[in-house]
Amino acid sequence: MPSWFALLIFPGFLYAVPMGWLMLWLERKILARLQSRIGPPFYQPFFDFIKLMTKEPLRRASGEDIFYLLLPLLALGATVGSLTLLPILPSSASAVGDLVLFVALVEVAPICLVLLGFLSRSIFGQVGAIREATLTIATNLPFITALIALAYASGSLRLMEIASNAPLATRAIALLALLFCLPIKLRLNPFSVANAEQEIYQGALTELDGWRLGLWELTHAVEWVALSGLIASLAVPWRSGQAILDAILFALLSLVLVVVLTVIAGATARLKLLQASRFYWRWGFGLALLALVVSLFL
Repeated sequence: MPSWFALLIFPGFLYAVPMGWLMLWLERKILARLQSRIGPPFYQPFFDFIKLMTKEPLRRASGEDIFYLLLPLLALGATVGSLTLLPILPSSASAVGDLVLFVALVEVAPICLVLLGFLSRSIFGQVGAIREATLTIATNLPFITALIALAYASGSLRLMEIASNAPLATRAIALLALLFCLPIKLRLNPFSVANAEQEIYQGALTELDGWRLGLWELTHAVEWVALSGLIASLAVPWRSGQAILDAILFALLSLVLVVVLTVIAGATARLKLLQASRFYWRWGFGLALLALVVSLFL
């Protein structure tokens, strides 16, 4: 599969944007039904994006304006770029060390979010940035450890070879550890501490407005596709050899993950920052470490 096709079409921009909006709608719809509400129509995320993109943002000092423009664009570009590395199709591009590159790219958005919060003159933005940085550190230990376990068990840093060769036991435990990490990375309950609306409004995003906020909401939608897509692509150890069937299976598994994560978010209350950090250091890292130990003996 040509690299331009992966970047622009599937699983790149033209796939990720509508799929991300579908995931955002599904999240909001399920939460609404769990709370005995009707919820929005399926096209609501698209109209929200159009509305934000047509609004003129407030002007800031020239130096701040540059960062408020570049950071959302950098986060969006890096997240879309990470999608091109996912081992979805038999012909997916694979390079030595693309696992390392994927991790680096998906971490760009949280780093940009932290920087946006610290650039903010609002106390809510700065507190949100501190919380985001703390939770990113807490969740990256089990996240990276689980990926190391998969890489060691398969003997490769190529995502395609990891998806094909990782032993079942290591794969199951490591994927469970990765699944544990998604609520923090997607800022969902019970770990939505960094964007707790009742406490700090939108946290690091408090001072974003207009098309800048629209770009960030688009980045968040693509984050859903990239992170759920990582687990969906690694969960299936085989490929049918038919691109359409593999793509459909990938999309369906990704949507199933959205449903699971949203039900958990709707059924739980937000934890405190210390409680969330302790949870990941104990249970998330414990599972990832178990996967690493299992990989050493299989």
